[in-house]
Amino acid sequence: MNADDLLLFAQVIELSSFSKAAEKNNLTNSVVSKRITRLEKELGVALLYRTTRKLTLTEAGATLLEHAKTVKQAVLDGQEALSGYGDAISGNIRMSVPTISGRLVLADTIAEFCNLYPGINIEMNLNNRFVDLVEEGYDLVIRTGHLEDSSLIARHITDSQWVVCASPDYIQSKGRPFIPSDLVKHNCLKYTYQTSGATEWEFKGKDGDYIITVAGNFATDDASALRRATLGGRGIAYMPSVLVYDDIVAGDLVDIFPDLVAKKLGIYAVYPYTKQVPKKIQLLIEHIRDKYHSILHVF
Repeated sequence: MNADDLLLFAQVIELSSFSKAAEKNNLTNSVVSKRITRLEKELGVALLYRTTRKLTLTEAGATLLEHAKTVKQAVLDGQEALSGYGDAISGNIRMSVPTISGRLVLADTIAEFCNLYPGINIEMNLNNRFVDLVEEGYDLVIRTGHLEDSSLIARHITDSQWVVCASPDYIQSKGRPFIPSDLVKHNCLKYTYQTSGATEWEFKGKDGDYIITVAGNFATDDASALRRATLGGRGIAYMPSVLVYDDIVAGDLVDIFPDLVAKKLGIYAVYPYTKQVPKKIQLLIEHIRDKYHSILHVF
């Protein structure tokens, strides 16, 4: 069986027309017809019922079509895999990233990637919900937490250590907690975007991890608002280090318990299942991974 004839057969069905398939492949109608007839003879079965108005698959034709689609996808996967070995990487990437990570970390990272590969166009949507990649047409999603949909592939990029931090002004005014239990005496800003743990802060102990229950007068589900309140000296916050690394390095925030915070969350690159990950997606994931690692090595 000729693979080209198999692909042509799939195109005829996809376009519901011999003439459209002929036009797409720069062939004559008679050549397309002869090649489909040749395929039927080689297989010893009829694949199509032909009338002047439409084409209808036989039972054998419907079975073969599924295999033809597999061959077609294998060809596309092969082309995609080899695209990175030519002179340039090109194409479009549609991705979704968490709002705060997009603003503080990934905006510049993605723009830098586009400069490295001018043939790539990236649409980056900021969204905290876990989007439906296939239904909504995303090529890549960056998320923290656990992956539940087994039809997707999640590549672990890194782990983001959480920190307890406050501004120098707050510490000067209210004093610095020396041990985690001191937090019960302080105004602790609550990050309610978490599924749990807004007031239960987790720490490392000699006998294992333990929880300190805190209280405070400000709560928000937006990490950007939490960061601004912390920078403004309103209280002590418990949040991912990746979101405040610039502030800590600059001295605008103080990492109060650098070796005691137990909580960390995995950061993942998530994409639809495919036998061959497109080269452009592989390169983008590596670029994002390198960026996160350059940030998180300071903690």
